[in-house]
Amino acid sequence: MTGFDLLENQTIDWANSRGILEAKNSLDNLREAQLAKTAEEVEELSEAIILQCPDDVKDAIGDVLVTLIIQAELWDFSIQECLAHALSVIRKRTGKMEGMVFVKDE
Repeated sequence: MTGFDLLENQTIDWANSRGILEAKNSLDNLREAQLAKTAEEVEELSEAIILQCPDDVKDAIGDVLVTLIIQAELWDFSIQECLAHALSVIRKRTGKMEGMVFVKDE
């Protein structure tokens, strides 16, 4: 088991111990609630970046990742599986930098 596997498993164990994953009988509502939590954490990340607070940025990135690990679990995916899928798609993309952002070709 890699270090990331261990962290992912610990996150899922934490979510289970807090009852976050218990309501799987109302899975759609749970997925939507977790989506709202992710949006909340992304907002905190945005604020930390704007305020240029490195410790808060680190904490917020971790919090976003926790919510995404939980969301992946709700879909019976691992977060690593999701990342591997995304990388397999974006590797094929072409595009260019516009300003400070990569814009993919249509």
